[in-house]
Amino acid sequence: MGILGLQQVLFLVFNVVIFGLSAWALVDLLTRPARAFPVAGKRTKGLWGAITGGATVVSFLSIPLGIQFLPSFFALLAAVGAIVYLVDVRPAVAPYSRRGPRGPRGPSGGGW
Repeated sequence: MGILGLQQVLFLVFNVVIFGLSAWALVDLLTRPARAFPVAGKRTKGLWGAITGGATVVSFLSIPLGIQFLPSFFALLAAVGAIVYLVDVRPAVAPYSRRGPRGPRGPSGGGW
């Protein structure tokens, strides 16, 4: 395998990781209640659903399997949307979710 083959494998892995990150953000978003977003000061669930859903679709279409539909630049934009959700929005809405930040009883996990 030459340099070109190695670059193609790394490019494929990079795009699959971005797709996984975007899918994780979308699945996490779908588990959060809609009321948690405005209470946490983070726009609406619909807007973040459009961002993470769009990121998931774009990152999937950016995976180079034979014919590449979108340039890799779009995969980077998809990664930005997913990372902003996971790093900023997800921690902000977690306390207002049914399960909270660490399970059904909150951060302590139970006790007296």
